[in-house]
Amino acid sequence: MGRWPEKDGGYRIRGPVKARFASATPRDPASWRRLGKWEKPRPGEVVRRRIVSVVPAYVWDVSRTHGAPLPELPRPRLLEGEAPAGLWEGLTEQAESLGFEVLRMPRDRIERGANGCIDFETRQVMVCADMDPAAQVKTLAHELAHVRLDGPNQRDDAREHRGISEVRAESVALMIAAAHGMDTSDYTIPYVAGWASNVDGKDPVAVVRATGEQVRSTAF
Repeated sequence: MGRWPEKDGGYRIRGPVKARFASATPRDPASWRRLGKWEKPRPGEVVRRRIVSVVPAYVWDVSRTHGAPLPELPRPRLLEGEAPAGLWEGLTEQAESLGFEVLRMPRDRIERGANGCIDFETRQVMVCADMDPAAQVKTLAHELAHVRLDGPNQRDDAREHRGISEVRAESVALMIAAAHGMDTSDYTIPYVAGWASNVDGKDPVAVVRATGEQVRSTAF
């Protein structure tokens, strides 16, 4: 990236040391064997990397580095234009069937100035009215996913990690929008990537994959 760290400005951590293991029968834990540095797997073998030890290593906070400007991370871009005919009404009917009232509100009336939010006590779904209809209906799909997946009685890991909850809800919104010919990728991809990266102790890709079945069943 063309940047360098300040002298003595790093944090000492335990860095993982990984080794390659191979197996022709990966379901059998006892079948895995460690490969040598230049050793190739045998035909038909599966290769995986595993942590075998840790060594002292250093990392630096970006504020303690200098050099080339840091690239800007992509930010979610609100959808523009009209919404598919009937989609808002259909999603509203689903929310009402679950006992929730759908309200369009000015942004300054919504908690933290968000695009949308839910009040589970008053059973209200609020969507920011200061957006184009396409963004409003995508937001309603997102909040409806929260209604179905993240109610007070839910007892899964999303209750502990908001990032998991947000990844699921936005992924559901993407699938609903795509089914009606809407492309939400400019908003959804940066949004999901950002929240998945904020789940402590979990790989972002693993977070997204783990939500797959819940997303599919909720969207359909």
